Amino acid sequence: MIEWGPLLITLKLALTTTSLLFIVAIPFAYWLAYSEARIKFLFEALVALPLVLPPSVLGFYLLVTFSNNSSIGAYLAHHFDVNIPFTFTGLVVGSMIYSLPFMVQPIQVGFQNLSPSLKEASYTLGKSRWQTLIRVLLPNIKTSLLTGIVLCFAHTIGEFGVVLMIGGNLDETRVASIAIYDSVNRLDYSAAHTYSFILLLFSFTILMLVYLFNKKGFSSVK
Repeated sequence: MIEWGPLLITLKLALTTTSLLFIVAIPFAYWLAYSEARIKFLFEALVALPLVLPPSVLGFYLLVTFSNNSSIGAYLAHHFDVNIPFTFTGLVVGSMIYSLPFMVQPIQVGFQNLSPSLKEASYTLGKSRWQTLIRVLLPNIKTSLLTGIVLCFAHTIGEFGVVLMIGGNLDETRVASIAIYDSVNRLDYSAAHTYSFILLLFSFTILMLVYLFNKKGFSSVK
């Protein structure tokens, strides 16, 4: 018999992380796509770092950074009554950092693949950078936006190392991947199979719908 709590926490975490990252990623990806700053390569490397960094390493440093024994953690706890480790907030912070490249990179590529004439024409018509971004650029990279959303959402659902380190294994932080691990440790393979099958079916359905949407979108353009 499975508990539905871990699945609901996983869904809540994926929705929260994806929503917040979508807001953060658009201006960040825009800057990475069009900036000519010399230090841009440094930020690109930082964004891509979670792709190669073991999640347990990232989770460990987040735990150390926001622990009440650290200056940052103590400051947040004392002045704002905010505790990051072993809370849902900690899960969101860890997931946002670990899923950052899955949202930023597709949007960045989408911006870079646009014709420069789009921006130039918009500026010529008197549109500001903000108006150009909202009314001209974003509508032309809908596929990239959808790709970033789906990759971020799916990646967050499957996270394990980061959420285990920063969130622990408490009732309010036990996501589905940790529930699977617990079930296997208890030799409860039936529950592990159920959790795994639900996540597999959910992820496959999302990807199938995305590919179907992209196919129809591409066909309509043709």
